[in-house]
Amino acid sequence: MEIRKQAIAGTLQSNDCQVRIVPGEGGIDLSIESSVMETFGKQIENTIRETLVRLGVEDCRILVEDRGALDYTIRARVETAVRRAYE
Repeated sequence: MEIRKQAIAGTLQSNDCQVRIVPGEGGIDLSIESSVMETFGKQIENTIRETLVRLGVEDCRILVEDRGALDYTIRARVETAVRRAYE
């Protein structure tokens, strides 16, 4: 799936995350800001990357601001942002 424009999904409220995605070149450029980065950073990154692969996204720049979101919330926010960026 090709990222055609900037899109945002989610909020900055507790137990949620905000995902901003923009077109990119040369792979996936991922930036994560999280209060639980030391403990769950690798799991958050894996969830985001797995979701992007499942959706067929190969080139994008993605910024995730996490406020303690669970995996299913992160997956839903990434997928929503990707679908909005594809429209």
